[in-house]
Amino acid sequence: MTEYGFITEFDSGHLKTSSDGYQGFRPYQLMATSIACCSGSGLRTILRKQRMEINGIEILAEITRSDEVPKRIEKIHLHFVISGKGLDPKKIQKAVDLGYKYCSMAQSVKNSIAITESFEISDS
Repeated sequence: MTEYGFITEFDSGHLKTSSDGYQGFRPYQLMATSIACCSGSGLRTILRKQRMEINGIEILAEITRSDEVPKRIEKIHLHFVISGKGLDPKKIQKAVDLGYKYCSMAQSVKNSIAITESFEISDS
């Protein structure tokens, strides 16, 4: 325990959390990050299996929280910016849908947090 939060030890290192956001990550940020990274990891795997030549995936997350305490997460919108050559938008849409379906983090909260996704293709 710290003055404003907690430190959690993992085999790979430690993680600082804080209710104020200045001493570490806020818990809602970690939840959104877990969902974003899990979905992104699945998306990357599926795109590679489709033999898509991807150079990178950037994930932008927009989090909507309730105004009322406990200010629960109501919605997370994930926007994937996928860079590569000759990318097929139809295959990417299918991969985005499958990535969500196979993301254990998204599936764990699917009945309590609305998760939406979109993507764009970048030539860089």
